[in-house]
Amino acid sequence: MFEIIRRYMDKLTIDDVKNFANNNDVLLNEHELNFTYQFVKKNWEVILANPNSLNLERYKNEFSEENFAKIKKLITIYYQKYGHYL
Repeated sequence: MFEIIRRYMDKLTIDDVKNFANNNDVLLNEHELNFTYQFVKKNWEVILANPNSLNLERYKNEFSEENFAKIKKLITIYYQKYGHYL
């Protein structure tokens, strides 16, 4: 499973992140999009290995208040849906 995710993450583009966000009603500005893309590309292995290590509050200033709330909700939904696979 890890190798499948690695291959996906290796091919992940900034447009993929933008499209995912847009499809989930999160309209990221340029800074938010770049921050999210770079963060995910750099930290996905650590977060996948230990999802509880993600302290989202630490990055609150990188997002608008509205987007931060939507992202928190989205992470909760996806963790509930897929967390048991980790």
